[in-house]
Amino acid sequence: MSEQVAAVAGGVLGSLLLLLLIGIGIYFFWRKRCSGRSYEELLNVRTPTRSNTTADVHSVSPSSSCATDMGHRSIPFVVPPKFRGRDWVGLQNEVRIQEDSEPYTAPDFFNPRSSFCSLGGAYVLGSINPALYKYPEDNEETDFPKGNIGRIWFAVEYEYETERLVVSLIKVRNLQFSSDSCNPFVKMHLLPDERRYLQSKTKRKTVNPQFDENFVFQVSGKTLHQRTLRFSVYHVDKIKKHHLLGQVLFPLKNENLTDDGKLVIWRDLEQESLEPPSEYGDIQFSLSYNDYLGRLTVVVLRAKGIQFLEEHAIVSSAYVKVSLMNHNRFIKSKKTAVLGSPNPVYNETFSFKLEQSELDTASLSLSVLQHIEGDKSNLLGRVVVGPFMYTRGRELEHWNEMLNKPKELVKRWHALSIST
Repeated sequence: MSEQVAAVAGGVLGSLLLLLLIGIGIYFFWRKRCSGRSYEELLNVRTPTRSNTTADVHSVSPSSSCATDMGHRSIPFVVPPKFRGRDWVGLQNEVRIQEDSEPYTAPDFFNPRSSFCSLGGAYVLGSINPALYKYPEDNEETDFPKGNIGRIWFAVEYEYETERLVVSLIKVRNLQFSSDSCNPFVKMHLLPDERRYLQSKTKRKTVNPQFDENFVFQVSGKTLHQRTLRFSVYHVDKIKKHHLLGQVLFPLKNENLTDDGKLVIWRDLEQESLEPPSEYGDIQFSLSYNDYLGRLTVVVLRAKGIQFLEEHAIVSSAYVKVSLMNHNRFIKSKKTAVLGSPNPVYNETFSFKLEQSELDTASLSLSVLQHIEGDKSNLLGRVVVGPFMYTRGRELEHWNEMLNKPKELVKRWHALSIST
């Protein structure tokens, strides 16, 4: 009895297995036929013959509209013909290569008379929108910070053989003027020479003048890196009076000036300090504190109206000494280069290690010293910035603004003083 039950169960199981295999075979056969039909319907390919070397013309389904592509000036994405226009040549070991025949000629996509829907031997699969692949727009003429009074573009190169400094004045943008009747021009000084300058042409009724002018300064290569270019933008009114709109200082000491090619540079204009120089002169510098790194940064920018001592009037050169103090204890000091001008431009950066817990007890001293032969020097003026323990007025405001704006450079002018 048990043998009969086992035989019946085996027969049923075998029948189910056979039906399952037949179903799987029918499914794969159906899938193959469906995929073959869709492929033939999409491509509609006719088998090429040896006598017909001209590429066949294949049409694309109505869903790809050529009129739509032309309206948007899109570029068809095309698969080039493969193994078209070539003859097969048999080789040994059943290896076959193709012999060159007619070269494939790409269609003229931008010719309105040519059809994107019929391309010889190639199949249009879609289109590419050129707008998605444009380079990012140059925002130098549109992205101006808050409070900007103008921006100037120029280029500088130095010809070592002829000792000529060639300055190319290109353009100025976004000048802040009360009306559209602005008549701007630019004066260029090669500091410390304040008497000689070169001047551009005057542009009429525009706040975005285009100059495209070249100027030449004759300067020795030995003194080149001690010079500073100053661009001053003026407006001239009806009675020929000049009004300063802004200026830019460009020190040459850190620039690699060669005649290999011009590098276009732009700088934002700054307002000139309208306050008269103090008794001993003024100094401009920036402060910044990075609480994460525990670093105090000082940028000594420039000084003006320095009063050199009469007994050393022949030696009219000065430098700035920056000293960090904590309580009455000296920590560290650094010096700028020595420049021979009553209005020197230094533009030098110094960093000091200062922990955040020491900000209430530390102070900075910036001393302007007249350089004399040897290691001698005379104090011409000094300014101290720091917390309430040491300073008041503008010096205290500068220190507090630095603390309220971490990692930002806070720039200010300060009057020099002899008192300690």
